[in-house]
Amino acid sequence: MSDTLAPTVPSFPTIAPLAALEGVVRLTHLGVIRVAGDDAVSFLQGQLTNDFALLKPDTARLAAFLTAKGRMQASFVGLIRVPGEVLLVCSRDILEPVRKRLSMFVLRAKAKLTDASDEIALYGLAGDTVAQLAGRELPAWARQDVGEAQIVGLPPAAGQARALWLAPAGSAAPSGQPLDESLWRWGETASGVATLTSPVVEAFVPQMLNYESVGGINFKKGCYPGQEVVARSQFRGTLKRRAYLAQSDASVASGAEVFHQADASQPCGTVVQAASAPDGGWLAIVSMQTSAADGGRLTVGAADGPALSLRALPYPLLEDI
Repeated sequence: MSDTLAPTVPSFPTIAPLAALEGVVRLTHLGVIRVAGDDAVSFLQGQLTNDFALLKPDTARLAAFLTAKGRMQASFVGLIRVPGEVLLVCSRDILEPVRKRLSMFVLRAKAKLTDASDEIALYGLAGDTVAQLAGRELPAWARQDVGEAQIVGLPPAAGQARALWLAPAGSAAPSGQPLDESLWRWGETASGVATLTSPVVEAFVPQMLNYESVGGINFKKGCYPGQEVVARSQFRGTLKRRAYLAQSDASVASGAEVFHQADASQPCGTVVQAASAPDGGWLAIVSMQTSAADGGRLTVGAADGPALSLRALPYPLLEDI
């Protein structure tokens, strides 16, 4: 099997670079699950889509927690803070039910899952601020420790670097100009890498959000819940939905249905996440049938709802693994 990259569809306009995506912002919409104990890594290795057993001190992981049917219950950015302690960053609105669900599978493993959101200060870094604080360029899923803080590189957005800053609560905030949280949320969406939230829990297999193309799945690791569904979707050509970027002049909400003019009776996709755009309108990640991206009018909310126009993803899709 090859690792050829499928070409980006040329008809989709790209999102223009945005110099204003620069600075530091406290992230209130994200939380942290701490997994502590001698078996913390091996426990997560058997539960998530990515390989934590091979996680090095200078890297982090994007991963998903699935149902037995391969549907995403949560997405995480994970890192091993110290031996025997893994931190999982996820959307705060699903943190507690996901923590409880994961804890059900601990059984005899030496691992305890707690909500560490009040113990870990979480900030977003964007633009030149990332390299200034990390002391180097920080590619996606790379990690740099600065004192007691951990900096995790994220996929860029609108031509700007992005990263997470995790540090003990009460420690000094990272230095940099203030960044509005709404602009950070737009950057999260513009990156094309979706963070799962409550309106879309159990709505997608990981490839429907392009997780195989953004480092969220390891196809060579051992078993985990939903693995057979993920493998079948990848290698048997059964996947008919992908994630796309889309813009609208009207407000867009996570969980809203997307329609194509060819069939007004049923939706062709779902809005995964959305954010208001700095120049007006809204930007969204939508997961929809690949055939719907070939042309024709797209709308959100209803067949006669506001129009959606597709934009180019900032990364190529893997054609094969």
